[in-house]
Amino acid sequence: MNIIRHRKLWFGISIILIVPGVISLILWGLKPGIDFTGGTELEIESITQTKAQEITTAAGGQNVTVTTSGGNNVLIRFKSPNDETAKKTIEQINADAAQISAKVISVDNVGPAVSRDITKNALIAISLASIAIVVYIAFAFRNAPPPVSPWSFGICAIIAMLHDTLFVIGVFSLLGHFRGVEVDSLFVTAVLTVIGFSVHDTIVVFDRIRENLRRYNKPFEQIVNQSIIETFTRSINTSLTVVITLLALYLFGGASIKHFILALLIGIISGTYSSIFNASPLLVVWNNYKHKKTAKT
Repeated sequence: MNIIRHRKLWFGISIILIVPGVISLILWGLKPGIDFTGGTELEIESITQTKAQEITTAAGGQNVTVTTSGGNNVLIRFKSPNDETAKKTIEQINADAAQISAKVISVDNVGPAVSRDITKNALIAISLASIAIVVYIAFAFRNAPPPVSPWSFGICAIIAMLHDTLFVIGVFSLLGHFRGVEVDSLFVTAVLTVIGFSVHDTIVVFDRIRENLRRYNKPFEQIVNQSIIETFTRSINTSLTVVITLLALYLFGGASIKHFILALLIGIISGTYSSIFNASPLLVVWNNYKHKKTAKT
């Protein structure tokens, strides 16, 4: 199996997968939840989703999201802080408490200032994580044998990571436009988790490349391909166990974490693909470019 020889095919598949999401991001962006726009969230226990929807509709609720939150609990999200509809909904539930046995557990208001801070901190977290990863990988691979440089490992890992991040964000942009799926602070957590998993999987392959560079006197392309094959089964098995666990959570977990789990599922599958078919082939492309540039001079 020669994975490196068909690297243009793997790059082409990645582009085909990413482009629709990128176009969606440019045209429509993401559909932000109340964590980013501000709003009111009620958590109610001992009530069905249908009954909660009926009460909010009767109270005049518009642009209201009603989801289950484990057991018989329901989350109701309103699009603006201190929404009058939220107040009417609470009053109606308290009035009908004896009949429907429901109880308001918590009321959370997220103002515009808080939502702006959350958005800013989310962007800072992702940016700092990316920079730290490049520096860490370059330092960890500082003793890598020629012909690769430590920075090439770090930059190729970041490109693969950006592939996974763009894919996840692009999918959620499409889901937001066509299915009304919103992103919240849990989505940011999922993206950061995907970044960590993607880099972890890539480092495993890179570490084997470094070992084989010291062990064998072969062309760089052959060493990279051999390293991918040697770690292929491990990468697939590791990812598969995580995917099975996440699938169980997605199917049987609460509705409030479904989109969080979905983001993790998409990111981990994408991360497994990119660590095998993108990151290591990019090292070969980088090395070939340097070789050609040196030959010309």
